Amino acid sequence: MTPQPGSAGDVLTLISAGSATTRSDLARLTGLARSTISQRVDALIERGLVEETESGESTGGRPPRQLRLHTEDHAFAGVDLGATHCRVALMDISGNVLAECEDSLLISEGPENVLAHVDQRLDQLLARARRPRGVLRAVGIGVPGPVEFATGRPNNPPIMPGWNDYPVPEYFGGVNVLVDNDVNVMALGEHRNAFPGINHLLFVKVGTGIGCGIVADGKLHRGAQGSAGDIGHIRVSGHEDAGCRCGNSACLEAVAGGAAIARRLTELGLPAETGADVVALVQSGNTQALRLVREAGRLIGEVLASLVNFFNPEVIVIGGALSRVHEHLLAGIRETVYRRSLPLATHHLSITPSRTGIAAAALGAGLLAIEHYLSPDNINRIVNA
Repeated sequence: MTPQPGSAGDVLTLISAGSATTRSDLARLTGLARSTISQRVDALIERGLVEETESGESTGGRPPRQLRLHTEDHAFAGVDLGATHCRVALMDISGNVLAECEDSLLISEGPENVLAHVDQRLDQLLARARRPRGVLRAVGIGVPGPVEFATGRPNNPPIMPGWNDYPVPEYFGGVNVLVDNDVNVMALGEHRNAFPGINHLLFVKVGTGIGCGIVADGKLHRGAQGSAGDIGHIRVSGHEDAGCRCGNSACLEAVAGGAAIARRLTELGLPAETGADVVALVQSGNTQALRLVREAGRLIGEVLASLVNFFNPEVIVIGGALSRVHEHLLAGIRETVYRRSLPLATHHLSITPSRTGIAAAALGAGLLAIEHYLSPDNINRIVNA
C-alpha cells in the first residue's frame, strides 16, 4: 500500500533524515496545515517514535521545540554470518552502535545451532547496553549465500549445508527479521556510512568467492528474485579447465576467488587453504602470491569493465578478505577497467577499498532493519494500530 502524502510515515521520514527539526519545518516542506502537522507529530510522540525538546535557538519570543527520533525505547540488531564467523552489532534507531561482538562460528553447524548462538548474543548485547529485550524492534541478518528476500529463506546456498529453505525469520518469534545475501548488506552499510551522497555504487566482495552488491538511485537493487549481482558465476574466457562449485566451469570465482588463488599457491608448493592464507603470504612479500593476486585483479577487472559500461557506477568499492591487500588487487582491477571500459563511463569513476572494512556487513544488516522499521508503510501501521 502506498502511503498518503503527508502521512505520519512521511512526517517521520523527514524527521529521521534531518530535513525537518520543527513543526514549522514540517508544515513548510509538506504544505500541510499546522493543525494536521500537530496531529501527525502528536501521534508519533504518543507511539514513542519521536520526542520534542525545547533546545532550539530563539529568534525573538519562545524558542522553537526541536523534533528528533526517540532513541531510548528502540533497538535494532545487525548480524553478519560468514562461513567461519558471527558478528553482531546492536544499534539505536539513529544507527549508532550501542554494543557489538564477534565470534568464531561455523555456518556449517546448521541453522538451529547458529541462530541459537545469535539469539544468545542478542540477549548479552542488550544487557550490556542496559536495554530490555522488549525494545528490540527488528533484526537484519546477512548470510553467505543466495536468499529469497521476500521470505528470508536461503536458496540452495553452497557453503551452508542444512540451510536451504530454512525459515530464518520464524526462529526469532515476535521480532521482525530481514535476511539478505551478505554482499547486499555490505553494499548498504558501505553506502550509508561512507558514500551517502553517491547514487550509483557497486560493492564487490572478494573472499572465498566473489559477489557484488548494487546500489542504484541510492537504493539496494536485488533484481526480480534477489539474485542480482551474482558476478562470481560470470564466465571468464580462457579458463575452461577451472571447475566451479556451481557445476559449471570457468566462473570468475573459480579462477580469481580466494579459494582459487589458495589452490594455485598450494600447487606451487606454498600451502594455503583460504583467502586469509593468501593475504598472509602477500603481506610476507611472497612474489608468487603477489603475482596471483594481481592477476586475479585483472580477471575481476574484465568482468567489472562490462558492468561499468552497462551500469555506469560512480564508485566501485572492493571489500572482503582479499581487500586487505587492496594495493595489489586494485592495481590489477584498475588496470583492466580503465583500459576496457568506455571513457565516458570511467571519466568520474572511483575504484576504492572499503572504508567500513569488516564492520560493513553487520552495520548494513542493522541499517536494513532500521530502514524497514522506519519505512512510511510500517510507521503508518504502527500509528494506526
